[in-house]
Amino acid sequence: MSFKDNDFVEIEYSAWNASDNRLVSTTDEKKAKEAEIYEDGVSYGPALVIIGTGGVIKGLDRELRGMNVGETKKFTFAPQDAFGEREEDLVKVMPMSSFRARDINPYPGMRVNIDGMGVTVRSVNSGRVVVDGNNPYAGKSITYEVRIVKNVTGETEKIEALGRSYRVKPTATSVKGDTAEVSFDGSVNKDADYFVNKARMLASVFSNLKSIAKVLVHEEYLRPKESADKE
Repeated sequence: MSFKDNDFVEIEYSAWNASDNRLVSTTDEKKAKEAEIYEDGVSYGPALVIIGTGGVIKGLDRELRGMNVGETKKFTFAPQDAFGEREEDLVKVMPMSSFRARDINPYPGMRVNIDGMGVTVRSVNSGRVVVDGNNPYAGKSITYEVRIVKNVTGETEKIEALGRSYRVKPTATSVKGDTAEVSFDGSVNKDADYFVNKARMLASVFSNLKSIAKVLVHEEYLRPKESADKE
C-alpha cells in the first residue's frame, strides 16, 4: 500500500534526540512516564496524521507514504527533514514588563505563547527576558520508530478520528450525502476546552473532507447535579 495526500492514517510512534538517545515524544503513555516526559491532558494512543497537510515533520510525512498498515519502521531524520535548522533571528530580548502585562512570571526553560508564537524562555535577568522562537529540537537530528495502525476510510470514520484528535469525539456521527451530523450527549464535559476543540474539529472537517458541505451539531446539556438536589 502507498498513501497519498489527504489520506487519513493513525500511527503509533516514539521519537528520540539522535545525539543522546533521549526520548522527546511518544504516543506510548508508559514510555512517557518512564522517560519523565508525561504530560497531563495529553491523549496517548494512536495519533491521526493527514498525509500532506504539514501535521508531522517533512521526513516522516515522506516515509509514511510508502509504509503498510501494521508495518513498523525506524528512521533518523537530519534537521532539514525534522524540525529545521536554528534561526538566530528568532532569538529576541523582551522587557519583563511584557510578561507582567500578560500575568506571566517567566523562568528559564518555560514555554509560553507570545502574540501567537510559541517561544522558550532562555534567561531572565535585569528586567530583560531572552526568548527563543525556534522549535526546541531545531538543528537536531531526530530518530522515529513508527507503526501504521490504521488507514481511516469513509467520511464517518474520518470525522470520528478528527474528534479523537481534537479531544472532542462525538457520541454519534452520521453522513448522508454532503451533510454530516454529529452529536455530543450529556456525558461530554462541555467546558471551555470543549468549545474551542469542537470549533477546531469542525474547521478541520471542512478543510480535509471536501465532500462535506454542511455539519449539523446536536448537543445535550444536563442540569448540574447540585442544582437538581437543591430542588
